[in-house]
Amino acid sequence: MTRLPVVVGFGGVNPAGRVSHHHAFRRLIVDKLSMADKDSTYASLAQLMNIEESSSDADIRKYIDEHTLIRKIESFDTDNVELQKMVKLSHDSGTVSFQLSKKHLPRSIPDNWQVKEQDGTYHIQVKGNVEALFPDTKKSKVSCAGQLPSGFEPGKLYPSRSHPRGLQLAVYGASDAVGSIGIDWQTIKDAVKPDEIAVYAASAMGQMDYHGNGGLLKAASIGKRVSSKNIALGLVEMPGDFVNAYVLGNVGSTGAVIGACATYLYNLNAGIEDIKQGKRRVVIVGNSEAGILPEIIDGFSTMRALAEDDELCALDGIQGNPDYRRASRPFAENCGFTLAEASIYTILMDDELALEMGANIHCAVPGVYINADGFKKSIPGPGIGNYITMGKALGLTRSILGDKALNNHTCIHAHGTGTPQNRVTESQIMDELAGAFGISNWPVAAIKAYLGHPMAPASGDQLVSALGTWAHGWLPGISTMDEIASDVYQKNLNFSKAHLELDLATLDATLINSKGFGGNNATGVLLSPNFTSELLKQKHGQKAWTHYLKNNEAVAAASHQYDVDTINGKTQPVYKFGDGVLEGEDLEMSSEELRIPGFEQTVSFAIDNPFALD
Repeated sequence: MTRLPVVVGFGGVNPAGRVSHHHAFRRLIVDKLSMADKDSTYASLAQLMNIEESSSDADIRKYIDEHTLIRKIESFDTDNVELQKMVKLSHDSGTVSFQLSKKHLPRSIPDNWQVKEQDGTYHIQVKGNVEALFPDTKKSKVSCAGQLPSGFEPGKLYPSRSHPRGLQLAVYGASDAVGSIGIDWQTIKDAVKPDEIAVYAASAMGQMDYHGNGGLLKAASIGKRVSSKNIALGLVEMPGDFVNAYVLGNVGSTGAVIGACATYLYNLNAGIEDIKQGKRRVVIVGNSEAGILPEIIDGFSTMRALAEDDELCALDGIQGNPDYRRASRPFAENCGFTLAEASIYTILMDDELALEMGANIHCAVPGVYINADGFKKSIPGPGIGNYITMGKALGLTRSILGDKALNNHTCIHAHGTGTPQNRVTESQIMDELAGAFGISNWPVAAIKAYLGHPMAPASGDQLVSALGTWAHGWLPGISTMDEIASDVYQKNLNFSKAHLELDLATLDATLINSKGFGGNNATGVLLSPNFTSELLKQKHGQKAWTHYLKNNEAVAAASHQYDVDTINGKTQPVYKFGDGVLEGEDLEMSSEELRIPGFEQTVSFAIDNPFALD
C-alpha cells in the first residue's frame, strides 16, 4: 500500500510568536482561549521577546499584544530611509576645486580633472560640473509589516557569525521543529537508512540583507568591499543547506524548490511524493524569509503591490497615520499586501515509521497539486492554474472522505493576500469550485490579515494554523475587514469577521491554497488528526494501533517537556558548527554498502535495474 505522509513535528517563528505547540496560532485567537492556554501563550511570547517581568501582568500583556502581528516597522526608521542622491557641483568661475586623500582618489581620473599632489594631499581642479553622491533620506510609502515579536533576536541564541537574518531564522525554525517531535533526533537517524532522510527548504528571494545578496549588490556603491560570504550565504537554498550542515548533519537527499509565494507547498510536494513512493521515510520541509528591508519594500511598492500609508488612510477616510494593525484586509476593500517575515519547518514521516516510533501525528498530507497558468498578459497577473490545483485537491479529498463528506466536513485556508486583484480572482475560484463539488457555506480563513505575507513560508503559516484549528476548534476570522468587498464572489463561501467555532468531530480535511507571482499555483490537502487516526487503524489494525498509543505516551510527554523547557528559557537552537565533520577515510565501504560513523544503518549500493525486461 502507498505510504501516507504524516506531520510529526512543526516549529519556527512568525509575527504571532513561536510556532511549535500552537503558540503562534493561539496568539491569533487569544480572546477565545482558556485561561491556562492564554497564560502559556503569553509566557511563551514573553520568553521569546526577552521580557523579564511577569507575563501575567496586564501592562506586560498589553505590550506583547502591541508588539506582535502586523504593526509599525521597528527595524528601521521609515521616516528617514537612507539613500544616495546624485548631484552636480558647479561654480560661477566654471572651475570646481577640492582636495582628496590618496585612498579617496579615483583609480580612473576623469579627463576634465587636473590633479596635483602636495604633501600627500591631492588638489583637484575640474573644468565644468562634478557629479557626486550625497547622503540623504526619504520617507517610506509603507510604514508597517508583519514583524517577528519585538525583542526576539535569533542571532544571539547561537554563534551566528554574521549570518543573514533569514539563515538565523532557519536555524531557529528547524531546531524548534525537531525539538517539538519528542523523539531524540539520533534515535530517528538510527531507525532509518542515512539516505532515507531528506530536507527540502528554501527562501523565495534569497537572503537580501547586507550579510547576503544585499551586501553583494550595494557594497561597491557605498564605498565598501564585497564579503567572501555574500554570494554563498545569499543563495535561495541556504535555509536547507544550513539545516543539513549545522542542525541535522543530514547526508540524505536535499533540494530547494522555488515557486514564489507558493514555495512552501512546492517543497512540501517534493517531500510527500518521496514518502509516498517509498524513497524517503523522514522529510524536513521548511522555508525562511526575512525581507523587511527598505530596498525590498521599495521594489514591491514600485510594483504597486503593497498597502501604502496614504492608500490605507484613504480607505478609512482619515488623515495622518493609518491603522497599521488593519493594513492587511483580505477579501475586503483593500489596496495591497503587507510584507512579513517568518520561518516555518515541518517534520514528516511515513505512517509505518510514525507508528513504530510512537510519534505525535498532527495531520496527514495525502497530496499537493501544482500547476502553471498558461499564457499570461503579465508575470504577476492571475491565470487558470489555480482552478486546476484546487479542483484536483477537492477531487482527492472527495475520493478519501466520500461524496457527501466535502460539505460541512472541510474548510479552506485561502492565499488571501489583501490585494484588490486577489480578492476577486481567488474568491471566484473558490466559489465556483465549491459549487461544482456541492459545497455550501464553505468556511474560509485568511491569516495574512494577522501575519502579513512572508513570501516563501506563507503556506507554511497556513498549514500550522490549520493544525491549530484542529487543536483548539477555532478558525481565525478575518478581523481586519469592515465588510466583504462588493466584487468578492461569496455565494458558496463563508467569510467571517469573527472567529468561527468548528465541530472537530466532523472537520475531516482542510485545503491550503497558494497563488504565486509568475503563475506558481499550489493547493494541498490536510487530513485531520482524528480522521488520520481512523485511517491508520483500518490500514494497520487495532493491535498495531494499541502498540502505537503505548509508545506515544513517552513521546507526548517528552514533547510537552520541550515546550515547558522552552518557555522557561532552558532550550537553545541546535547549531553544530564543525561537529562530527567526516572525511573519506572515516567511511567503511564495499561494493554492496557504505557505513557512515554516527549512523546506525548503512547506505546500500545494491540497486535493482529499473529498466530490466520481465
